[in-house]
Amino acid sequence: MYYRYLKNKIESSLQPGKVLILYGPRQVGKTFLINTILADFARPYFLGFGEDKATRDVLESESITTLRSYFSGYDLIIIDEAQKVENIGAGLKLLVDHIPDIKVLATGSSSFDLANKTGEPLTGRKKTLTLYPISALELKQQFGPMEVGQLLEELLIFGSYPETLGIKNNNERVSYLNELRDSYLYKDILELENLRNSRKLSDLLTLLAFQVGKEVSLSELGSQVELSKQTVERYLDLLEKAFVIKNVRGFSRNLRKEVTKTSRYYFFDNGVRNSVINNFNPLSLRNDIGMLWENFLFIERMKKQDYVEQYSNYYFWRTYDKQEIDLIEEQGGQLSGFEFSYKKAKRTIPRDWKNSYPNATYDIITKDNFLPFIT
Repeated sequence: MYYRYLKNKIESSLQPGKVLILYGPRQVGKTFLINTILADFARPYFLGFGEDKATRDVLESESITTLRSYFSGYDLIIIDEAQKVENIGAGLKLLVDHIPDIKVLATGSSSFDLANKTGEPLTGRKKTLTLYPISALELKQQFGPMEVGQLLEELLIFGSYPETLGIKNNNERVSYLNELRDSYLYKDILELENLRNSRKLSDLLTLLAFQVGKEVSLSELGSQVELSKQTVERYLDLLEKAFVIKNVRGFSRNLRKEVTKTSRYYFFDNGVRNSVINNFNPLSLRNDIGMLWENFLFIERMKKQDYVEQYSNYYFWRTYDKQEIDLIEEQGGQLSGFEFSYKKAKRTIPRDWKNSYPNATYDIITKDNFLPFIT
C-alpha cells in the first residue's frame, strides 16, 4: 500500500455545506484512497457509485424530499465515478443546500465531463483536487530518498501507476500497461464524446510519443493521421482533459523572435508513453533517454507543485535562432528556467534569456541533482 499525499488534505478539506471533487486518471487509486479514508472514519457515511442505478435515481431526482429521505443522518456522502450521474452538479447542490452540516466527496476519472456537470451549479460550493500516479514526492516520504534513486530507471521505463509499482516482474508490468492503454486510455473520450475511431487517437498519441519535448505542428499531425487540423486540436484537448497528455505553450514577454504559437506535449506517465510506442527496453538500449528524462522531470515537478500548492504557470522558451530552455515556471511574478539533461553537461544560460530576463533563475537538472527539484 502506497502513501498518498492527498489523504490528509482530503480529510481536512471535507467541510459541511461544501463539495470536494477528486479528479484523476483511471486506475490511479482514487477508490482505494477513499476506502483508506473511510477505514478511519468513525461517523455515519454513505458510499455510492455513479454506475449504480439506485444511486443515480436518487441523485437525478432533483427532489429535496427524496434526497432528504435517503441521505439525512449521514455525516459524509461519497459518490465514486460521479460523472456517470446526469446533472450531478444540480443534485449535489441540493444536497449541501438542504441537508445541514453534510459533507460531500465526488470522484471522477474524466475531468472535462465532471467539470461541465458541476461547474455552474456548484459555484462557490466546491473545491477540487487531482490525484496523479504515484509521485516521487510520495515515494520519498514513504521509503526515503535512496529508494527513489534506486527506482529511477524503473520509473523512467514503466512509470508510476500504483499497480505497476507493485508488480516486480517486467513482463507482467508490460502486460498491465498494455491493458491500461487498450482498455482505459481512451474510454472516457470514446464514451462521453461519442467518438468511434480509437485508431486515430492511438495514431495521434504515437506521433506525440516520438515528439516529447519538441514543438508540435497540428497541421502536420493532421496530415499524418488523415484528420483536419481542427479535429486534431479537439482530440488533443480531450486527451489532455482525460489526463493522458499535458500541453505546454511557449513563453514570451519581450522579444519578437520568441516562439509562442506552438505547443509541446508531455505524457502524464512514462509507462503509458512507452506502451504507446511498444518500447520497454532498458536505458542502455534506448536512443530516447532525453525524452524519457524530460517527460519524467516535467510531470513529477507538476505533481509536486500541485500537491504542495505551489501553483505555477508552465512554459517552454525558444527563439527563432534556436536558443531554448526546456521549462519556464512563472510563480508570483518570479521566473525560473530549467534545462533537463540526464547526464551532467556543460551548458550556459542562453544569451537572450539572460539579457531579457535578468532577474530570472536558471538551473540544469541532471540525474545527480534531480531529487530536490521533484520532491
